[in-house]
Amino acid sequence: MPAPNRFPGSDKRDLEAARLSKDEDTAGRKITAKALPCFFLLVIFLPGCFLRHRQRQADLATPVNPGDQPDKILYEKAVNEIRHGRYDVGRLTLQTLINTYPDSEYLAKAKLAIADSYYNEGGVSGLTQSEAEYKDFITFFPTAPESPEAQFRAGMAHYRLMAKADRDRTEAKLAEAEFKEFLLKYPDNPLMPRVKGRLRAVQEVLAQGDFKIAKFYYMKGANLAARSRFQEIVDSYPNFSRADAALWYLGQSLERLKRPKEALPYYARILTDHPLSPAAKDAKQRLVAMHQPIPRPTRATLARARADALKPPRRTLLGKLGTAMSGGPDVSATRHGPVSLGSKPASTVEVAKAPEGAARPGNTIVVQPVGDASLNGGKATDPKSASKDSSATAGKNGVDPQKDPATAQPAEPSEPPAPAKKKGALNFFKKLVKPF
Repeated sequence: MPAPNRFPGSDKRDLEAARLSKDEDTAGRKITAKALPCFFLLVIFLPGCFLRHRQRQADLATPVNPGDQPDKILYEKAVNEIRHGRYDVGRLTLQTLINTYPDSEYLAKAKLAIADSYYNEGGVSGLTQSEAEYKDFITFFPTAPESPEAQFRAGMAHYRLMAKADRDRTEAKLAEAEFKEFLLKYPDNPLMPRVKGRLRAVQEVLAQGDFKIAKFYYMKGANLAARSRFQEIVDSYPNFSRADAALWYLGQSLERLKRPKEALPYYARILTDHPLSPAAKDAKQRLVAMHQPIPRPTRATLARARADALKPPRRTLLGKLGTAMSGGPDVSATRHGPVSLGSKPASTVEVAKAPEGAARPGNTIVVQPVGDASLNGGKATDPKSASKDSSATAGKNGVDPQKDPATAQPAEPSEPPAPAKKKGALNFFKKLVKPF
């Protein structure tokens, strides 16, 4: 029997190799089919990337005119750097302009551009630094046309740093102060509507925080603390979205403190200012129980309440998730209407008043009255005699000149006594010899 030409099992291995080769060819064709669209996309978009890179380089390279001044060149270069996100380079260039050309016409623009760069950069450090730069700009250039915008952005820097209503209130308080200062300094500026809207939002956040604290005190039975908090909300934030609830809880706190008469005005305000409030029915019942007249709202107030009821604040699911995940406050319930600037705090400096009839400390000037005879006759009169006449007149009128501080005269200093003679030994000898 002839020996086999192939190794035993080689046919099986050949079949397996052929199958693997076929699978590899199939996989290669699949990969090629998938990679081909990616290749075409790369061919299409890659030249665009190169063009974009060239355009960016062209934008960064600011064209320079031969007739431009050096300060203008520096300013335009810095602004171009800031526009493309290179804030540090732009601020360094602007600082070079300020230090090198202190009398440049671009000085104010450079200061404002530095503040804007910090504001656009964002972040806690950037916004904090931008607020300081805006305040410096207002200090150095109070009459510049950009001063109102700088004041508004100083408030917006604090507005962007505000936390939730139940967290730290520092930034909200600072934002409220900056917006109020804008309303007082620039009442006719076109930015007024935007500033009022932001101020209402800030006051809504502050009122929400106070309301949560006051409600906690009310539920715990701390009626004095609750009354104080609700009173602050009612007085400081009349446009609060839950002002009707604050009025109701304030009245209830006063009734718990056995002061029902003080609660009557707040129940009446619920009916006049919030006629469609859920608490209006209960407030009316409390007034009826205390035998008080029921006030009616005006037509304008009723129309505004109906308009607010037709358009309640609605928040989408995405908005709720965004508010929950972010650290910012929820201002969706902010109402439209006038803003509350509050009243200026009264001066707490008091001057101590001396009691009547008490002499004032320090040197005093004593004025001696002159008699009527000297005034009528044109002749000078001795002040001492005039004082005697005035004392006599005061005695006739029942006024004791010694007790009345207005007519009492200061005592004249008496002449100093003569110095005593020294007793020596000779004087003593004379006294001994004199009897003899």
